[in-house]
Amino acid sequence: MSFWDSILGRRKPARANLDALFALPGAAITLETAAGFVATGVGSVCYREAEGAAFARTQADIVELLHAGDGPQVERTVDDYGFTWLITGREQADISELVTDLHAVNTTLEAEGFGPGLLCSLVTFVDASGRSLGLVYLYKQGTFYPFAPSGRSGGDAGPSRQRDNVLELQIRDLLAGELPMEPQLNRWMAVWGAPGL
Repeated sequence: MSFWDSILGRRKPARANLDALFALPGAAITLETAAGFVATGVGSVCYREAEGAAFARTQADIVELLHAGDGPQVERTVDDYGFTWLITGREQADISELVTDLHAVNTTLEAEGFGPGLLCSLVTFVDASGRSLGLVYLYKQGTFYPFAPSGRSGGDAGPSRQRDNVLELQIRDLLAGELPMEPQLNRWMAVWGAPGL
């Protein structure tokens, strides 16, 4: 940190700990045994696309890397807010391989200098009653939080989106010893329309 940064109260942002993603398989076992949620086999990385040929080449390299051998299904989509989601899917819901795929996407973008555009990674789960749950990894914080959409309710004003806040807090408490959970609830952003939810 420079002298001026310390005087002005600025600090360098914390570096993401992408290895925290490798704690997800253990957390998935806890989710299944204690809460009845099983992995769907779908995961995704959300980022803001950069302009230029270098980013396009990096993105193409990532897709090619994931497709190599017996790789996962890969899809790229852009949401209503302009963020890109790179979605990977494993038919047999092997969460260890899925986490390796997500880690590869994040580290490749980071290594090529596109880390500032990374927003989050998401792994989805579902229970026997059909409730969806996403574990969201915040890249810039290096922490996780649960996101549980509870469906939509209609009305004259159109569809509204709701979250199951009670379930989110229960999952946070359940996984607090296994994953670095995001302590600030205002960072628990809704990821409406995220792949797999």
